[in-house]
Amino acid sequence: MSIMSVRDTTPPHVGTLTAGPRNAITDVAGVSVGHATLADGPVQTGVTVVRPHAGDFYRDRVPAAVSVINGFGKSIGLVQVEELGVIETPIALTNTFSVAAVAEAQIHQTIAANPQCGRRLPTVNPLVFECNDGYLNDIQAMAVGEPHYRDACAAAGPDVAEGAVGAGRGMASFGVKGGIGTASRRAEVAKGRVFTVGALVLANFGRAAQLTLAGRAIGPVLAERLAAVREDAAGGEGEAQEKGSIILLIATDAPLDTRQLGRLSLRSAAGLARTGSVFGHGSGDIALAFSTAYTLPQDAARPMPAIAMLHDALIDPLFQAVADSAEQAIIHALWRAETVTGRDGHRRQALLELMPDLPSLLSERTA
Repeated sequence: MSIMSVRDTTPPHVGTLTAGPRNAITDVAGVSVGHATLADGPVQTGVTVVRPHAGDFYRDRVPAAVSVINGFGKSIGLVQVEELGVIETPIALTNTFSVAAVAEAQIHQTIAANPQCGRRLPTVNPLVFECNDGYLNDIQAMAVGEPHYRDACAAAGPDVAEGAVGAGRGMASFGVKGGIGTASRRAEVAKGRVFTVGALVLANFGRAAQLTLAGRAIGPVLAERLAAVREDAAGGEGEAQEKGSIILLIATDAPLDTRQLGRLSLRSAAGLARTGSVFGHGSGDIALAFSTAYTLPQDAARPMPAIAMLHDALIDPLFQAVADSAEQAIIHALWRAETVTGRDGHRRQALLELMPDLPSLLSERTA
C-alpha cells in the first residue's frame, strides 16, 4: 500500500459523539480557516488564521477565554483576553519568531478598517499564538511577513487543509511530522437541544514512546521504528524532556459566557492527555475557547446582547465534546501530515510513511 493510499484511509474515531459534516472547527457556523504556507528549502513555515465570523472583530468582539496548561510560550494578547474575555482580531498561528510580524499585520488590518483605532477609539489587542518550528524551519530567517497573514485571511473558508500546511508546515509531534489538525463533535445538552464544538490544533509536542492513538499505546512501536531509521524522536534535542508545544483552539455555537468558556478551554487538556502528553516542563500548551452565539460591541452606544446563557448543569456534554474533538484533531494532524525536509537537511517523516501498517495495527488492537 502506498503512502498516499494509507493517508486516504479513515483515521480512528474518538468517543461516541458524532462529528459534524466536515469533522472540522468550521462545522461551527460562521467559523472559517485559512493558511499561507512557505515551503522553500530551509524555510518551512507559515501562518494559519481562524475567523470566528465574517465581520469586523474590532467592532463586534467575540466572547472567549484562555487556559494556560503549561506556560512555556511566547504568544501575544493573552493578558487582555484573560482580563476582558473577548477577542477583537482573527486568531493567528505562526512560528515563535514571527509573532511580532503577524501582530503588526493584525494592527494594520484593524487600522485600515477602523482609521480612528488608537486615536479616538481604543487600541486593538492582536492575538497571535506560536510554536517553535526551528528544527525543520530556518526560524532565524523570519520569513513570515504581513503579506502572508493577509493571504491566510483571504484564503479563509469552510474547508480546512490539515497536516503540514500554514503554521503547521514545520511542526513535529512524537518524533514524526505534526502540524494542523481539526475535528468537531455534536453534543445534546437537553432533549432536542444540540450544539456543535469544534477544535483546531497546532501540534508540535510529545515524546515518541508516549504516543497513544484512540486509546492504543502506539508509542513503543513508533519509538523502535524511529530508532531503526536513526530519527531523533524529540525534535533534535534528545528524549529526556518534552520540549514541544501545542495550541488548541475551541469553538462552539453554545451560548456561554467567558467564565464558562474558560471551563471549556480547560477540558481540552483531557483530550491532549489522552494522546500521551504529560504537559512537560518545556512544552507550551495553551487553549483558547470562543463562542459564536453572540458578539459584544466595541462602541458603548450600541446595545449589549440579551442572551440566555446555558445553565452550568447542562454543560457536561460540551466538556465531552471538547475532549473528544481535541484528541481527534491531534490524530488528524498526525494522520494527514506529509514528510518534510528543511533546514540543514533536517527531516521529519510522516507517521503513516513510517508506520504504513498503522491502520491494521489499530484494527488488531480494537478487535
